[in-house]
Amino acid sequence: MADSHDTGQQGEAIAAAYLASGGWDILETNWHSNHHEADIIARKNDLLVIVEVKTRTTDYFGNPEDFVSKQKQRRLIKTANHYISLKRLDLEVRFDIISIVLKPPRLRLRHLEDAFYPH
Repeated sequence: MADSHDTGQQGEAIAAAYLASGGWDILETNWHSNHHEADIIARKNDLLVIVEVKTRTTDYFGNPEDFVSKQKQRRLIKTANHYISLKRLDLEVRFDIISIVLKPPRLRLRHLEDAFYPH
């Protein structure tokens, strides 16, 4: 049985492939800097998207996207600000969630664009 780390890595790979097939340039996967981290950072034209990937083997306890807390959202906003400053970018930013359930016999992927906004 795969552990949660393996499940998360599998989900991030699926999400990155999904975004790339939609024309997104994948700039970073599993990006870390200081205390900042993002699952996927992608770009299309003048839009930078910070993607939180939530992967579960089942939806028994609810939809994966329901587990992106307000605290996690605040951390992702700080991560975006740090990344933009570090890379000296001038782009519009969007925060998305990709929710994946690996429940056999097939997986379910939901892409929630503009999942939350900075306040």
